[in-house]
Amino acid sequence: MLPSISVNSPVQGNGALNSRDAARHTAGAKRYKYLRRLFRFRQMDFEFAAWQMLYLFTSPQRVYRNFHYRKQTKDQWARDDPAFLVLLSIWLCVSTIGFGFVLDMGFFETIKLLLWVVFIDCVGVGLLISTLMWFISNKYLVKRQSRDYDVEWGYAFDVHLNAFYPLLVILHFIQLFFINHVILTDTFIGYFVGNTLWLVAVGYYIYVTFLGYSAGWKIFLPVLGSMQTFQRPMHQSLQAWH
Repeated sequence: MLPSISVNSPVQGNGALNSRDAARHTAGAKRYKYLRRLFRFRQMDFEFAAWQMLYLFTSPQRVYRNFHYRKQTKDQWARDDPAFLVLLSIWLCVSTIGFGFVLDMGFFETIKLLLWVVFIDCVGVGLLISTLMWFISNKYLVKRQSRDYDVEWGYAFDVHLNAFYPLLVILHFIQLFFINHVILTDTFIGYFVGNTLWLVAVGYYIYVTFLGYSAGWKIFLPVLGSMQTFQRPMHQSLQAWH
């Protein structure tokens, strides 16, 4: 099933949403509910968010399976719990501080790097990629039997966050153990290790993004259905890397 919402569910007898359900299922209402919970830490499920972060490395299919369950129970694909975003923000801060410490950066340089990573690498690029994929999905990738289905922009942004987290850990945590004594040595080994880590990180981003949009590939256009064959060797390669 494609990550989409139906504007006709739940329905009245004539097939139209009643006013109360229509208001509850609008993007604005879901966004308000999400932002309202952003400052209520006791209502966040941090344990489940940590579970998602773990399985984004070991078995990302299980994470997207949970998105499907959310669609069945709450009638939306996008996260309604900001716990994942909060933990990701903590990871951004901690990893950037570690990056600045390893590279012997000053306080203001570290803050500058943190602002760049948060607002450019994560949010800025995420908004661009999510909006682009949201537009392409709705315009070209959905088999539209009617105009009642639409890919959620929030889900597109969740896919970006899912893909960005492994990239962040590889480049801002694992790479720190090699950066001074291997990567910055200006040798073949240094170039090889540095480029390999970037290749794995970007490969992870592409793979997790692909999983997000291929969760319901049977109702994509037929050409995307045939692309499913590329998923297996990529998944096997990533597992072998671990």
